[in-house]
Amino acid sequence: MTRIDDLVAAIAALDRADLELWVGEALVTPRREGETLVFSEMDCARVRLLCTLRYDLEIDHDAMAVVVSLMDQLYDARRKLMALSAAVARQDAPVRDAILAALPPVEDAP
Repeated sequence: MTRIDDLVAAIAALDRADLELWVGEALVTPRREGETLVFSEMDCARVRLLCTLRYDLEIDHDAMAVVVSLMDQLYDARRKLMALSAAVARQDAPVRDAILAALPPVEDAP
């Protein structure tokens, strides 16, 4: 767990005001311990992603929430697809074969 001051010190590009704004807008959701914000490893990774989007890719503030929401949806869909794939893999061969036969063909990306 990382306290807000330590996180700001650890990420050179991170502006504390931006971090506080992102927390206020729930783009990152650390725990509170009294008056102190405490960030998990996942929160810290998300802050690094937000820094990349904001400072390196220069995504403007208004677009940040949209981009992050789309990324969250993509990660959630990926997690669900992996769970579905694992469930299919646990089935007997005839069931797996029937599922695979029922899938539409996958087209190559343009």
